[in-house]
Amino acid sequence: MAAQTTPTNTSASAMTYNSLILDIQQYLERNDSAVTNQIPEFIMLAEFEIAQQIKTLGQLQVVESTMVTGNPVIPKPARWRKTVSMNLTTGGQIQPIFLRKYEYLRQYAPSSTTTGTPLYYADYNYDNWIVAPTPDTNYTFEVLYYERLAPLSNDNQTNWLTQNAPNAMLYGTLLQAILFVKNDQRQIFEQKYQEAMQSLKQEDQLRIADRQAMAIES
Repeated sequence: MAAQTTPTNTSASAMTYNSLILDIQQYLERNDSAVTNQIPEFIMLAEFEIAQQIKTLGQLQVVESTMVTGNPVIPKPARWRKTVSMNLTTGGQIQPIFLRKYEYLRQYAPSSTTTGTPLYYADYNYDNWIVAPTPDTNYTFEVLYYERLAPLSNDNQTNWLTQNAPNAMLYGTLLQAILFVKNDQRQIFEQKYQEAMQSLKQEDQLRIADRQAMAIES
């Protein structure tokens, strides 16, 4: 079976979850339930694969919250992937909290009863941070972090990838699908996918360079 060269639905309008499902069916030329029932899983796997390879501006988020007096453990936001920076407000001034290893925090403040203005943070586990010393008041803090994008579904038809990298989503999903259907077109889709991912990675590198340049100049 020859691979189609252009997606039927996404070429005319923005990609959605439903249009992506239709595109996958048309590329694979399969409408049987054994395949169509698996397409949501193919999409989910593609999203995870792309997220593991890139960190885009679309994944960068800022959240503001409040520390709890006497509690050094802080819950991370949903879909957190990687922390970029953290700061708190004290006396009307913004103060950075510095990243250190968990072991460093334990040496700096061996007991959670050691309170004060938090100076350091570390990953406590995947779902929480820990700060030291333990907050002595309810400090307002801000975190800049990368998140995993809200996954596509019937209730969430679009996300950053469908809007800004539909080709990566299409060919990434096809790569997951052909492993299931044992299709012989893997090399074609692999090439298209790698081209799309290379473009995203180049954009990432430019943004990182710009961020570093601004940091040096500021």
